[in-house]
Amino acid sequence: MKRLGVNIDHIATVRNARGEHHPDPIYAAKKVIQMGADSVTIHLREDRRHIKDLDAKKICKLKKVLVNLEISMNDKIIKNALRIKPNYICIVPENRKEVTTEGGLNLHKNKKKLANIIQRFKKSNIRTSLFINPSIKDVKLSKEIDADCIEIHTGRISNLVKLKKSYIGELNRIKKSSILASKLGLEVHAGHGLDYKTTKILNKINQIEEFNIGHFIIGESIFFGLLKVIRNFKKIIKY
Repeated sequence: MKRLGVNIDHIATVRNARGEHHPDPIYAAKKVIQMGADSVTIHLREDRRHIKDLDAKKICKLKKVLVNLEISMNDKIIKNALRIKPNYICIVPENRKEVTTEGGLNLHKNKKKLANIIQRFKKSNIRTSLFINPSIKDVKLSKEIDADCIEIHTGRISNLVKLKKSYIGELNRIKKSSILASKLGLEVHAGHGLDYKTTKILNKINQIEEFNIGHFIIGESIFFGLLKVIRNFKKIIKY
């Protein structure tokens, strides 16, 4: 059965807006699991714009909460991740000027460094995913450097769907990448910019085993509540 990971970064964004302790990301991590999410995603950015070091440490210590920690290739961040030992790691590109992650990793440029990082996490029994663009070349490189999973960047197809433009070409790229990855033994995840409509479209790709969704879930929850939104997504990916 396909899984739902809920990114709770923007719970921390709301908390940080007042510089106080509410809403608490640690409490949020426990609640989203109770509400039906299969895992929690947090992004420990280099600038700590939302999730802080103490948040990540406490969330990774929670019992019965599977934690997917998104991180860059920064050496200090890598060392920190090895200390707090999340269940899963997803390595993402990071640019301090960006509002959100703008695309997949440049695997060709960072091949050697990524291979080394993956081996460090493997020694600690931490499953590692690479955040990539839907590309046959990137899927092959992900396998070559011994990643366990890939997470396909779905930002482009999400934007095309929202703008009511043709998304068939991008959908086919995602489908072909997912099929190849699965054949190569890589677990396939999808994330970035997903809403109900785009998730329904991508859910038809059998090889995608996990959807990681954050901004839309937190935003929609303002109007309809976290429980209802999580349940809506669970219904979508159930079939």
